[in-house]
Amino acid sequence: MSNYHIKTLEEYFQVYRKSIREPENFWEEIAEEHFLWRKKWDNVLSWDFSKPEVKWFEGAKLNITENCIDRHLATRGDKTAIIFEPNNPDEASQHITYRQLYEQVCRMANVLKSQGVKKGDRVCIYLPMIPELAISVLACARIGAIHSVVFAGFSSTALATRINDCDCQMVITADGSYRGAKTIDLKGIVDEALLSCPDVKNVLVAKRINSDINMKDERDVWLQPLLDNASTNCPAEIMASEDTLFILYTSGSTGKPKGMVHSTAGYMVYTAYTFKNIFQYRENDVYWCTADIGWITGHSYIVYGPLSNGATTIMFEGVPQYPDYGRFWQIVEKHKVNQFYTAPTAIRALAKQGSEWVEKYDLSSLKVLGTVGEPINEEAWHWYNETVGKKRSPIVDTWWQTETGGIMISPIPFVTPTKPTYATLPFIGIQPALMDETGEELKGNQKEGRLCIKYPWPSMARTIWGNHQRYKDTYFSTFENKYFTGDGALRDEVGYYRITGRVDDVIIVSGHNLGTAPIEDAINEHPAVAESAIVGFPHDIKGSALYGYVTLKDTGETRNQDNLKKEINQLISDRIGAIAKLDKIQFTEGLPKTRSGKIMRRILRKIAEKDTSNLGDISTLLNPEVVQNIIDNSL
Repeated sequence: MSNYHIKTLEEYFQVYRKSIREPENFWEEIAEEHFLWRKKWDNVLSWDFSKPEVKWFEGAKLNITENCIDRHLATRGDKTAIIFEPNNPDEASQHITYRQLYEQVCRMANVLKSQGVKKGDRVCIYLPMIPELAISVLACARIGAIHSVVFAGFSSTALATRINDCDCQMVITADGSYRGAKTIDLKGIVDEALLSCPDVKNVLVAKRINSDINMKDERDVWLQPLLDNASTNCPAEIMASEDTLFILYTSGSTGKPKGMVHSTAGYMVYTAYTFKNIFQYRENDVYWCTADIGWITGHSYIVYGPLSNGATTIMFEGVPQYPDYGRFWQIVEKHKVNQFYTAPTAIRALAKQGSEWVEKYDLSSLKVLGTVGEPINEEAWHWYNETVGKKRSPIVDTWWQTETGGIMISPIPFVTPTKPTYATLPFIGIQPALMDETGEELKGNQKEGRLCIKYPWPSMARTIWGNHQRYKDTYFSTFENKYFTGDGALRDEVGYYRITGRVDDVIIVSGHNLGTAPIEDAINEHPAVAESAIVGFPHDIKGSALYGYVTLKDTGETRNQDNLKKEINQLISDRIGAIAKLDKIQFTEGLPKTRSGKIMRRILRKIAEKDTSNLGDISTLLNPEVVQNIIDNSL
C-alpha cells in the first residue's frame, strides 16, 4: 500500500527516498490505488529533457471529472463539494453538493455541445468567482474541450491576445462582476476584445449583476435558459492520458504571454496527492483557498486537487477588505474553515490593519495555514503564525509555478518543522538542484544558486501552446537536461530551501508574475515617450511594486508631469490591466546602457531600492553620466 497520507517526518524521508530511487514504481502505486481509470497505462513515464518531451501514464484512458465528481456520488453524494461565498456578506452562501455539482456540470457540458463545442476545441472562460466558473471548467473537461481561463481583471487587449493565441471559438462570461464596492463591466470588456477576435462564434453570458448590456444577435446568448433546458446526464468523453486538459497563460519576459499546456492524467495525480498531504486534508474538513480560478492556484487547489479528494472547497467572490478588514476571518468563523490558503500580499495588508480585526472572530477551527504566490517575509510570517494561527496552526509556505502545475517545495504540516521565510523541503518526487552560472551543480548544504529540477514530475506543463521551441528555449536551454525555474534559491545547513526571487525580467507583484517587456511596450506607445525601463522595488504590502524610469522625447514642449504619469498608467491599465500599474514613475534624461545598447536594469533596481552604495563599475557604460542624474532625482 502506498503512503498516500504522510503523517511523520520519518515517513516523509522514507517515502521521499523511494520516490527518488524508484520514481516510476512510486507514481504507479499512487495512480493505481487512488484514481479511476477507464484503461490502465502501458508505460508509466517516458522523457527526454533535450527535446523536451515528457509523457506520464502513456496509453491510459480516463476522464478527470469522473475522478472529481462521479466516483464520489455513491459515498459523498450529499456532501458539500463547493461553498460559494458571495462578494456581499448579506447575500446568502450557496452549498453545492457533489450530486448537484454532477447535474450542473452535465447540464453545462450539454449546453457546450449544443453550441457546437467538441473534443479538442478551446473555450475561453472570463468569469468572476461564481459557481459558473468552476462548473464551466469541469464541463469543458467533461466533453474533452480545452479550457483557457482568463482572470477577470485583465483588460480587453490582454483578453484578445489570449483568445487569438489559442484560437478560442467560444467565450463564457457574465454581464458583470462585483469587486468590493465596485462593479466591473465584464461583458463590455469582452465586446471590446472580440472586435479583434474574428474566430469567436459564440458568447455565453451568465447573469450576475443584472446590468443593462448589449447582446449581439447570433453570437451572444444568455446562459441560464440554455441550462434550464439541458439534460442532467452527459457521459464523460474518454481522454488519453496526455490529452490537453487546459491552457493557462503566464507572463513572459518578452511581450507575448505564454500559454502553458497541461495534460490530463499526470496533472490529476499530482494535484490530488499534493493537496491531500500539504493541507493534511481529512474527510469532513472545510478547505478555503482565497485565490481566483483565473490563476493556476485556483485550477489546482480550488477545483481539481480538492474535488479529486472528495473535499469541501470554498469559492470566495470578494476581496479581503470589503465590507471591512474582518471579512476573511468572518468567513473562517462562519464556515468553520480548517485549512486556509492565501497570498503574502493579503497577509501584509491585513497585518497593517492590526490584530483587532482578527480577534473579533473565532478562528479555533483552523488547523493549517498556507501561503502562495511569492516568498513570505519574516514579519508577515510571524504575524500570520501568532495572530491568525495562535502558534497552533503550522504555515505551509508553498513554492510552485503555473508551469509546474502543483506545489513543488513546501512543509507538510505537523510533519516538517517550519522555518520563517523558508519553503523547507522538496515535495515527494521532486528533485531540485542549485546551479552556478557556469552550469555546475552546487552539491551539499549552505549553497545559493539558480533553482532547477532535474527529473520530471507528473503535473509539469508539456509545452507552450503553438510554440514548443519557446518552451525549450525558456525552460530547458539554460542548464543541460534540467528544467530551469527562473528563480534563485538558497539551501541552508539542514537542506531547507528559501526562494530568493526571479533572476529574469519578471517581477512578482501581489503574487502576480508581471513581465517587464509588455509593460514597457505599453508605456512606449505614449506619443511623448522615447523609451522606458521597469524594475521592482520593495513594498510593504505587495512585496514588490513597479518603478518606471521613463525618458521623454525632446520635442521642445513641456508637459505637465502629473498628467503624463496618469496617462502612462492608464495606457498600462488598458493594455494589460490595473494590476500592472506603476507605483512610481521617474522621468529621466536617459537610461544607463551598455555599449551594445542594453539597458542596465541592475543599476536601476539598486537605485529604486535606495541602495546606491555599490553600483559596480559604471565607467564601462555607454553613458555613465546619466546614473548620477537618476540618483539625484530618484523618488
